[in-house]
Amino acid sequence: MTERIFVDSNIWIYLFTDDDDLKSNIASEFISENVENNCLIISYQVVNEVCSVLKKKSYTEYDIRRVADDMLGLCEVCGYSNEIIYLASKLRELYSFSFWDSQIISSALMSDCSILASEDMQDGLKIENMVISNIIKHRM
Repeated sequence: MTERIFVDSNIWIYLFTDDDDLKSNIASEFISENVENNCLIISYQVVNEVCSVLKKKSYTEYDIRRVADDMLGLCEVCGYSNEIIYLASKLRELYSFSFWDSQIISSALMSDCSILASEDMQDGLKIENMVISNIIKHRM
């Protein structure tokens, strides 16, 4: 069965940078495996966060556009909506998530994802029908 997997910005940053070879390889394998077998989901927030980090790492605007094109071409993109904003607020109340993490989690939930792949959120936490999975830790 095809799973819907929301991929957080930190996984993409590992994919597009070479700061940590092991994490970069894990991110590359994860994206490759799942782009073929599952539906990868991102939000515009994820694209913006990745591009912002790459800009700080002195990537050219041409390279940043290529990265954004790659991400947008590989994934279904979750738009922004009133429902995402309100759900994010409820999640902050219930779980004390940061503002930006709550937006990511809300986007993943509203996209009917069963997995949120992220390195910097609580691994194994189940929220509704979705689980947060630290794919970096699981593959090391």
